[in-house]
Amino acid sequence: MSFTLIAGPCAIENEETPRLIAKEVKAICDDLGIRYIFKGSYRKANRSRLDSFTGIGDEKALGILKSIGEEFGIDTITDIHESHEAELAAKYVDHLQIPAFLCRQTELLIAAGNTGKGVNIKKGQFLSPEAMSFPVEKVQSTGNKNVWVCERGVSFGYSDLIVDATSIHRLKSHGVPVIMDCTHSVQKPNKTEGVTGGDPSMIETIALSAAATGADGFFIETHPDPKTAKSDPHTMLQLDKLRGILEKTMAIRKALNL
Repeated sequence: MSFTLIAGPCAIENEETPRLIAKEVKAICDDLGIRYIFKGSYRKANRSRLDSFTGIGDEKALGILKSIGEEFGIDTITDIHESHEAELAAKYVDHLQIPAFLCRQTELLIAAGNTGKGVNIKKGQFLSPEAMSFPVEKVQSTGNKNVWVCERGVSFGYSDLIVDATSIHRLKSHGVPVIMDCTHSVQKPNKTEGVTGGDPSMIETIALSAAATGADGFFIETHPDPKTAKSDPHTMLQLDKLRGILEKTMAIRKALNL
């Protein structure tokens, strides 16, 4: 597939912000010849604290995702957490995403595959690149061959993630497109205050390294004002920094004849 950007806010938190992001990112991708898939979580099931923001309502958020896809003529993707969610989400979006913590959940993977939608499987922080053959096999067992894998770092101690520079190359051995999650890879989980931290200044470094090692696309959560976001404010890329990173990415790909 052509170089792909999966990008949007961490969560669908209102009507206006996702549309602003979609409009801006689509313009950048159109200029640079990048395939764009709009991402937004319709519900955040995996939160550290009980009082964390989880969503504005499933069908309302899914409806916003669907309308963004129609308004801007772009594909959309959202993550699902339980097998029964696959059928519902598939009515609204073009692709489904499997969160990293859930990448071994057989029923979830098979339910996603059975929808016939594209399935982006995040690599668990606890898995080697080679072990991702098994989640891929589970989805493909449904007859659905539209599967991607997504690198997002490996757990290091209790509160850091490390990105292995060899991982993209090793993941490509599975014969499916490989996406680099440039924003969750800079997370600093397990903070004592119950809110995941991060270092967004490293997003560009992660992205350019992945581009140089042959990634087929990026996953980047972005927001016009991350500090005000209701989910993952410490890891999202500020929207006005996206174009510069993507321009450098495409220059690297051109230089390497990718």
